[in-house]
Parts: sequence; structure tokens; C-alpha cells
Amino acid sequence: MQRMQRRLTGTLLASVLLFASPVFADDYRDARAELVAAYQQADYPAMVAAAQKALVARPAYPGALFNLALAQTLNGDHAASLRTLENLLALGVDLGVADLEEFAAVRELGGWKDYESRIEVLYRPVGQAELAQSYPEANFIPEGIAIDGDGRILLGSIRTGKLVRLGEAPTVLSERASHWSVFGMRFHADGSLWFASAAVPQLDGVGNDAGQTGLFRIDVATGAITKAAVLPPHAAEQVLGDLVIADDNTIYTTDSLTGAIYRYYIDSNEFEVLVKRGALGSPQGLVLDASGDYLYVADYIGGLYRVSVQDGSRIKLETATGVTDYGIDGLYRYGDELIVIQNGVRPHRVAALRLSDNGLAITGSRILAANLEQFDEPTLGVVRGDDFYFVANSHWNRFDDENKLPDGLTGPIVLRVKLN
Repeated sequence: MQRMQRRLTGTLLASVLLFASPVFADDYRDARAELVAAYQQADYPAMVAAAQKALVARPAYPGALFNLALAQTLNGDHAASLRTLENLLALGVDLGVADLEEFAAVRELGGWKDYESRIEVLYRPVGQAELAQSYPEANFIPEGIAIDGDGRILLGSIRTGKLVRLGEAPTVLSERASHWSVFGMRFHADGSLWFASAAVPQLDGVGNDAGQTGLFRIDVATGAITKAAVLPPHAAEQVLGDLVIADDNTIYTTDSLTGAIYRYYIDSNEFEVLVKRGALGSPQGLVLDASGDYLYVADYIGGLYRVSVQDGSRIKLETATGVTDYGIDGLYRYGDELIVIQNGVRPHRVAALRLSDNGLAITGSRILAANLEQFDEPTLGVVRGDDFYFVANSHWNRFDDENKLPDGLTGPIVLRVKLN
């Protein structure tokens, strides 16, 4: 889901534009405002101080580390800048400083060659993924994915709004009938498929529907939309991007633009605010814990949170040294691990993050797949048994400023990795 708020304001830019954050009240935003003002005034000592404040507010945030490294080298402390970049690299993150002229003096330091060699290692392929399915439509731009009871893969399109079932003879289940771009998808226990949908600028011919979003239920046997729950407008832009089905009557869903989490009741067709708008930066994937009492929610620029389904209270998860929980799009659970797709850090990756016994910390991680040749901004996935299926090439990053796509894109590729 990248080109909504999370992709417009949370994307890690390989340029000296300073990492943006959404407009919601927190210490990080305030510190970053100071940092930008100092940068614009060429007051580099003040810029360093503001960058350090930002890291206190959001520890180990890759964007904040980048800004500190930038501030340090602009302030003439190139050795400190390299040390900060090494801290960023320890998280398995590179932000392309080798191509930025502002870091030219850093590249003259004696330790740069070692740093550069470690960057090279970072970009080597990791993991063995098998091709599970592909689809030939180049401009499909896949996002949501689900697997039915017979093991057949379903994909939803951002560009066309189509929902298709893959196989030797792919079937189009819905040609954008009464809905818009298809985002996260989940099967209900009754066999129906629920999906989040939004009229985003990347939808071909979005027209006057721009800004609308909701949850939809489709009968996969007939292709009929049997329920449409359009979210009442609370802001000019809102996008329900993912969902999780809690029980026969309850669905939780995230709004990546306003920062809200909603509880939706199927029987009454009503949305209820669980986490208020603005409380999170850009919530993406979400999954229930084993008890069903808590949601794990991936805030693209804020990291992982555990949210109570009773009152919406939230706790930021602690992370072990060398683990980053930022830039997470898809989020799933496999035993005591959270399976994540991170396309907000470079390189993009699929990883398993191990939960502590109390569920309030990430104690370690393992990379399941990274830098594979099929990767072109992986997005969402689905756990099936001991396998994880995921969209490898969403092409979200290929949209230009006018939401046009280049020629020569490949059709959707779904990969499978073993979790055990």
C-alpha cells in the first residue's frame, strides 16, 4: 500500500529531503520540525541537536538515524556521521548515502571501504522462495492476497479494481463491481471473502469516487458482492488498507491515512472507532494474538504496537538490538512469531520477528527472503500451514507523480517461503 500516506510521507527517500512524518502530535514531529527549520537556516549544530531529540522520541527509527547522519556531516563531524550510518547498517538498513553528494566527505574516511563492503553483503539474495503463481496482466498492480479452502490463490488489483482467482485458467471474480481498488483480503469462516477497498488516485478512472473507502464481502462462487460497508467520511482522504476477522460478527480494519483503527460489526453494518484518528502515524497490517484479546498493529513509521480490543489502549513493542520494526506493510502471525513484509526500509524483506513470552517485545528476527530477483516492492501475504505466500512485485514504486505506469512491467508474481 505505498503511495498513500505511508508512501508519500513515510517512504525512505534516497535524497536530501529529510524523512517526513504525518501531521499528528508527538515529540518526534516536534523535533523533526526543529530539524527542518535548522536545515533551512543552515544552522547545523541546531540540526544535530534536533536530530538527537528525534531519536529519543523514536529510538532507532531509520529515518531519524539518516537525519542525524546528514546533520553530523553537514556540521563537519564526518566520523560521527559514519558511526551513525554504521548503527543504521546494524539494523540491516541502507538509505543510499553512497549516491548523495552531501556524504562525499564521509566517503573519504578510512572506514568507508569497510562500510561499503558490508553494504554489498546487505544486498545479496537471502532465502529460497518458490514460484507459487503468476498472472500475465502487467498493469494489474497487486496488493491483497488470499487462499481459498482448495489452495487457490486470489489477488486484488489496485490499478483496475479486479479480483481474480489464479490457476491454469484464471478467473475474474469481480470487474470492479460497486467497489474500488482492492487492498487486504481475508476469508470468513462461512466461506465468503471480505476485502478492504478504496478509491485511491492510482485506480484507473477513479473519477468522483476519490476518497471513498470501505469493506466488502463477495461470494467467490458467483462473484456477487453481498455486502458493502462504506466508511462514513471523516477526512478528505481515508484508506482502509487491511483487515482481520475476529469472529462471525467482528472485523478490525486500519485506516492508513487518518491513523485510525475501526471495529466493524457485520450484523448491524456499523463502524466503531477503536483507536482514534491521529493516534497512530500510518497503521498498515494487523493480526490478532492467540487469545484474541489483543491486536498487533504495524504502524509504518511508528513500529509495532499491541492494541487492546477492549478499549483500544496500545503499547509500543520493545525491540532487540539489531532489529527494526519500522516500514512494515503486511503483518501475520505464525506461532510465537510475527511474519512481516517490510517495504519501508531498504533492502525490502520478508522476516519473522520472535515475540517474548509476555508478547510485549521482539526478542530476535530471521530474514526469510530479501533481494530476490522477483522483488519489486513486495506488499501483502498470507500464512497457510507452514508456508507463507506473498506478492513479490506490487510495482507500487513504479507510479510517477501523475500516477502513470511505465511500459515493460511484469505481471504479478506470488512467491512461497517455508516458515519452519
